[in-house]
Amino acid sequence: MKVILRFEAGRVETRALSLPLSIGRGPDNALCLRGWRVARHHARLERRPHGIFLEDLGGLCGSWVNGARVSHHGPLASGDQIVIGECLIQIVDPDSGHLSTVEPLPVLGLPDSEVQSEPAFRGCSDTEPVLYMADPVQESDAEIGKAQRARTPVTRTGIPAAKHTRVSCDADVLLRHRKRIHLALLHTLDLRRRDIAAMSDTALRAEVHEALTGILASDTELPQDLDKTRLLTDVLDEAVGLGPLEPLLADPRVTEIMVNRHDQIYVEINGRIEPAGRMFSSEQAVLGIIERIVSPLGRRIDDSSPMVDARLPDGSRVNAVISPVALRGCSLTIRKFPERRLSMTDLVERGSLDTAMSRFLEICVRERCNIVVSGGTGSGKTTLLNVLSNCIPAHERVITIEDAAELRLNHEHCVALEARPANLEGRGRIEIRDLVRNALRMRPDRIVVGECRGGEAFDMLSAMNTGHEGSLTTLHANTPRDALARLETMILMAGMDLPLSAVREHIAASIHFIVQQARLGSGQRVITAIVEVTGMESGRIQLQPVFRCANHTPLVFEGCGLMPEHFSASDTGSRQPADLQVSLFQQRTVLEPAAHGFLANTRQGTS
Repeated sequence: MKVILRFEAGRVETRALSLPLSIGRGPDNALCLRGWRVARHHARLERRPHGIFLEDLGGLCGSWVNGARVSHHGPLASGDQIVIGECLIQIVDPDSGHLSTVEPLPVLGLPDSEVQSEPAFRGCSDTEPVLYMADPVQESDAEIGKAQRARTPVTRTGIPAAKHTRVSCDADVLLRHRKRIHLALLHTLDLRRRDIAAMSDTALRAEVHEALTGILASDTELPQDLDKTRLLTDVLDEAVGLGPLEPLLADPRVTEIMVNRHDQIYVEINGRIEPAGRMFSSEQAVLGIIERIVSPLGRRIDDSSPMVDARLPDGSRVNAVISPVALRGCSLTIRKFPERRLSMTDLVERGSLDTAMSRFLEICVRERCNIVVSGGTGSGKTTLLNVLSNCIPAHERVITIEDAAELRLNHEHCVALEARPANLEGRGRIEIRDLVRNALRMRPDRIVVGECRGGEAFDMLSAMNTGHEGSLTTLHANTPRDALARLETMILMAGMDLPLSAVREHIAASIHFIVQQARLGSGQRVITAIVEVTGMESGRIQLQPVFRCANHTPLVFEGCGLMPEHFSASDTGSRQPADLQVSLFQQRTVLEPAAHGFLANTRQGTS
């Protein structure tokens, strides 16, 4: 590809660049540019069947083509101008690889609106940038096509999934028409002078569908082979729904949706992460979707508050981060929950635990034991907490306290409380600790805290130790011993001036059992250990294992052979339930992957 390289210092060079071409500040790039505005790996030029395409790799100052900032652009034509840092790359002949004398093209300046945010070619550097060029390597078209096919990932369903910015020409065409039709839709609705805010969701969707049908029927620029039905659905979802996330939310296989930026969406299916093959039309579209989610909940997201936790109407958990915290674009993470509430039987069928462990946990909840569910992020703590909460007897009063409401109890006598962030004036913040204190005045039989992260741990343990036995909570820790250490830290975070020995005695007197969750490399979520807190000895909290997962390939659940001290005979008489036998803690279950459909599919995905 024949180009002219022009620098801010005035130096001009004519080059023939071989493709694919990596551009950046790092010495491993074929085109190495110096300057603070250039990322280590800034951009990439490569040849595709339809021409040469530019891919921005996420540099802070971005890549600019003909005065517009782009994330991907193509095919490049003669006369196109690419601005990266302090270098202007002018395309002379995109199809020729030999040098010849060419006249410099006129330099296109950036739009005036972008001068302050992107000063390329508007300022001067103290030193002239140095250009490093790798030796040209000629590649045939067949070799280029073979290399591109080798780099194209394939999803588990067998459908090729392009990288986040490597979009086919058809996808580029569809995206361009989506933006154009969306603008036409906004113009049409504005001409109708309808009060959209007063319309219901169903009426608004019908109104937009009718307008889009008319726009597409009269549009003459659409290609004949373009799928108008898909185009209508995409624009409709982005205008009044959640855009490309709608089919992903409707897919029962998808458990998590991760939007890294508007053109990079990943999903989790059966514990494995793969590209979704969909994208938003722009960053503004992602921001509009985020605002559409958080506004009904009375929460806000802007430059002064760029992070927010929210939930969808179906209970799915949402976390959003925008600029200036998110450097590469708006980030959105959605944790989906199953439409049907899971039971202990479902967890047994999925291989998360065996029958003996499930019976023991049900007895612990029924007998009002204080339980802490511990585990890493995404290990299934909230799911297990939901299942355990549903084992609470129906006649008891339950109060749930969460930062963002996720628990869905089948309990009729239940009160759900949710923390609240500060308003625009910085007032009105209600923390989980405030809700735990208030719950003590609401005559609860059980208190369920979605997750302990700070000082509320002290209030939660105080409730467990002062007449509210049978309470449940979760926290982040990798082992039961780490969970105790984290509890100690959180109690000290509450500002209580207590010696460490008193803190440990408080924990030992409050908690009966710790259930450890883990997520295996295959994506399977299992209970790796159930341990009992047996008291203090020599200033250290003592733990006694009750059940454990001895191996992961295959899964082996086994009892440790000892009756928990909490259910053994005491001075006040026996507390052992009639359905709790010593033989329960001597069982051993081997779960072969081939004998379990869910695990078999997971292993195949891993291999």
